[in-house]
Amino acid sequence: MALMITDECINCDVCEPECPNGAISAGEEIYVIDPNLCTECVGHYDEPQCQQVCPVDCIPLDPERQESRDELMEKYRTITAA
Repeated sequence: MALMITDECINCDVCEPECPNGAISAGEEIYVIDPNLCTECVGHYDEPQCQQVCPVDCIPLDPERQESRDELMEKYRTITAA
């Protein structure tokens, strides 16, 4: 699954620089995650780094974007090969 940022986001800006894929950016009101770039840090780290640094715990799995670990690894390979 890709991750998502909920409206509990306080725009603290700690998640964006932690994303190794550049999937996090400032949205109109809160930060957003591009699901096409989010691999939950598979290929880079054991755990999603944005979740680790978020002070308000507002980065859950996106239930509409279910992906297996193998699918996330394939996405990682595609992203890093470019």
